[in-house]
Amino acid sequence: MSARVRLWVFLVGAAGFAVLFAVACFGLPAFGTVHHPYGVRAVHASLSHHTANVIASVNFDLRAFDTLGEETILFSAVLGTVVLLRQARDEHRKDPEPAVVHPRVCRFALLMLPLALLVGLYVIAHGQVSPGGGFQGGVVAATALHLLYIAADYRALERVRPLTLYEIGEAAGEVAYVITGLAAVLAGSAFLANVLPFGTFATLSSGGTVPVLNAAVGLEVVSGVVVLLARFLDQAVEIEEPDDGSPRGAGNSGDDGDNGDNEDDERERA
Repeated sequence: MSARVRLWVFLVGAAGFAVLFAVACFGLPAFGTVHHPYGVRAVHASLSHHTANVIASVNFDLRAFDTLGEETILFSAVLGTVVLLRQARDEHRKDPEPAVVHPRVCRFALLMLPLALLVGLYVIAHGQVSPGGGFQGGVVAATALHLLYIAADYRALERVRPLTLYEIGEAAGEVAYVITGLAAVLAGSAFLANVLPFGTFATLSSGGTVPVLNAAVGLEVVSGVVVLLARFLDQAVEIEEPDDGSPRGAGNSGDDGDNGDNEDDERERA
């Protein structure tokens, strides 16, 4: 296909999209109106399925298939990062060197670590009841673990972050979401349809399949973010090129200086 033909195909498609978009915009309710068709239906569906958080009902019930796509985007991004940042043949790992951390920073980070982790798990568990959910709580819980890197050093973080388990957890979260959808098909309904008992309104067991899908997303997000940050931190902290012997990064986030001294020490050790 020539460049001119591709251009005409694009122009025709763009023109058709513009017409459909304009028609859709003119069909929207006027500003300031009290009539909101989608909002009214979303609230009604959420209440009928005993889901107190309407946003969670939309994400994991009304458009659960779209949320599967969003989860898969994160899964693919982490997988691509793992492949691209894997250790090359001309690279080798070095032991991360701890840096001096101010005692106040250390105490604050160690104090906030369990609190932040608890908040993240709470947000995941109560996603169908209150604002939050698997995506938001997963990011909070995953980043909470890295307060240990700020409070101590990279080796301390590695001890509580076995990457193999988190890689399995990320895949398990993705698979659990798909299996929940297939279970609805086996039950005689549509893929990802809400087929479980709806439970008691505003409780952790309410919402049918909403808390199940929310938990699957939480597991995938926690594990995926941990693996993602681990690959980038490995490049900055552990992996160095043998050409000049200079490390790519410091042993801790607070050790940004003394690059010349570090290079001399690396040459002496070599």
